[in-house]
Amino acid sequence: MIITTTKTLALAAVVALLATGCAATGASSDGRIQAVGAENQYTSVISQLGGKYVEVTSVMSNPNTDPHTFEASASVASDIASAQLVVQNGLGYDSFMDKIEAATPSASRVVISAQAVRGLPDSAPNPHLWYDPKTMPSVAAKIEASLVKLQPSHKAYFAAKLAEFDHSLRAFDAQIAAFKSAHPGVTVATTEPVADYLLTAIGAKNLTPWALQAAIMNDTDPAPQDVATQEALFNNHSVTVFIYNTQVTDSITNTYLKLAKHNGVPVVGVYETMPTDGFTYQTWMKAELAAIGDAITSGKSTTTL
Repeated sequence: MIITTTKTLALAAVVALLATGCAATGASSDGRIQAVGAENQYTSVISQLGGKYVEVTSVMSNPNTDPHTFEASASVASDIASAQLVVQNGLGYDSFMDKIEAATPSASRVVISAQAVRGLPDSAPNPHLWYDPKTMPSVAAKIEASLVKLQPSHKAYFAAKLAEFDHSLRAFDAQIAAFKSAHPGVTVATTEPVADYLLTAIGAKNLTPWALQAAIMNDTDPAPQDVATQEALFNNHSVTVFIYNTQVTDSITNTYLKLAKHNGVPVVGVYETMPTDGFTYQTWMKAELAAIGDAITSGKSTTTL
């Protein structure tokens, strides 16, 4: 993810402000654990596990904005500074979190990185870890253990919440298995690798060149040969579904959307942050996969959930 000079300066100003002591740390006034999720999908999990004993705030939660251009404000930095529990993605996706945490050190603050939980190196090319069905169960277990560490008297409550969360994911796992059985090797094209982990889990074949996905993700110009390859996927009817990032659209994406429509390829929009209209992490993932299924079985396009 590219951070512009303006963004870097803005973040530096925020960090400098906090480093002078403008934020305090500690639990909420009613004794609940103060928690922050860098992305609202992680906030959803914290909220489900912590229940009445957690007060949680999202940093990135607007599905109508580009997460790659997010700028941390003083209020965001203050929330992070006062948090006892922070959950973030890692892999450079939310690196501003590391800077703010470093500027406001706290011996009592627990920081959970999905990257670290999954044991992934910094060189891992796809940062969209929440689309991997293996990620959230592992992150949830780490969150539950951290909640117990912060408030051990509520251990049984947190354990029960984790059991509920794990049970709720079984429906998603079953949906993945059923999809993989019904649509083996379905071919897709994408703009960015937003949902690539999920596509791998369902056994889909993503025919879009990785170099093109990476270029669009990092806001660089894709190579002409990759552009030609992508266009041929639509013109030759080589793919069943086109999956694009609804939060980052530009002239390249719009070109592919037009090609998909012209060639009768249904499109499915996927999100980088969880839609806010009543979704939980689990229902969001199930809705995304259901939309892909609808595209295959009935040719239905779903641009928004």
